[in-house]
Amino acid sequence: MIVLKATQDKVLSALQAVAGIVERRHTLPILANVLIRKSGGMLELTTSDLEIQVRTSAELGGDEGNFSTTVGARKLIDILRSMPADQTVSLTANASKLTLQGGKSRFTLQTLPADDFPLVQEAADFGPAFSVPQKTLKALINQVHFAMAVHDIRYYLNGILFVAEGKSLTLVATDGHRLALAQAQLETEIPKQEVILPRKTVLELMRLLKDGGKNEEDDQPIEMRFAGNQAKFSFSGMEFVTKLVEGKFPDYNRVIPKNHKFNVTLGRAPLLASLQRAAILTSEKFKAVRLSFEPGLLSIASSNAEQEEAKEEIEIDYGGDVIETGFNVTYLMDALQNMSQDMVSIDLNDSAASALITIPEQTGFKYVVMPMRI
Repeated sequence: MIVLKATQDKVLSALQAVAGIVERRHTLPILANVLIRKSGGMLELTTSDLEIQVRTSAELGGDEGNFSTTVGARKLIDILRSMPADQTVSLTANASKLTLQGGKSRFTLQTLPADDFPLVQEAADFGPAFSVPQKTLKALINQVHFAMAVHDIRYYLNGILFVAEGKSLTLVATDGHRLALAQAQLETEIPKQEVILPRKTVLELMRLLKDGGKNEEDDQPIEMRFAGNQAKFSFSGMEFVTKLVEGKFPDYNRVIPKNHKFNVTLGRAPLLASLQRAAILTSEKFKAVRLSFEPGLLSIASSNAEQEEAKEEIEIDYGGDVIETGFNVTYLMDALQNMSQDMVSIDLNDSAASALITIPEQTGFKYVVMPMRI
């Protein structure tokens, strides 16, 4: 049976959409495979790592009929990548093997039975569905993902908190030293739902979501549904099911400082450039920079164990008290690099208090960073 017959770019695009979660090393060899299901003229591709499952459907030619098998996802992608984009390729099933042909090239691949592929059992109690434009969700994730913890023993920090309530969707990430929050408005009211999406799921969504483009498909909304231990996303002909992180996320509202005495608004790009230069002479271990706010001037200084020093000065519109405080420069740069706006606002109380970074033209974003002792 000819399972598919289409141009290389079409086949590769469908495979790459689902292959992001496939690990190179697995305890179960079949998890390195993609499940291929043909019913009628429609081809369905599914991958899983037991916690996340991604599925897409596409019409890729070939014979009509019912057929299913699994084959190594990475091998198939690597072979397709080595072929010209406009070349017609075909995948033919024969006994327990698949043959991929394109031009004068021919590859015979070993398969494993489709019945052995471990599909994720979908939850029965999904809450109400709600939608946001793909580019909105992608923008929200971009603004907070960098503050997620990595391999933290407090496992509930290794992901992003999604809070959908009324007409707002809030995403929060923290690693205990900094916290990022981004909010967008929904078109319809929904009952309150709170879930923590795992880090791997967040990074995969960032890869798959479109940020708006010329194609109509790029502007399609993403539909979300949450259950007690699962989340389900549907967009652009794809279905994405993931386990959730269990645990209680910290009360982020208590972390966000209020009633600041001092505020300064300045250009994002000049501030980022100064921090990047100062970061060159920070010590590998501490990454500390000293910020000194005084009327009309912001000084940024760094030094390292070799007694090398960097000093930057930026003219600012500020008339408050002199405040000297220290921060991890990476935490400041992460936030600034994931914004696109021209201006950024910094709120401070004193040298020992957390700083609150906001964007004047976007009220839904807040970034809190704890100070360092220098």
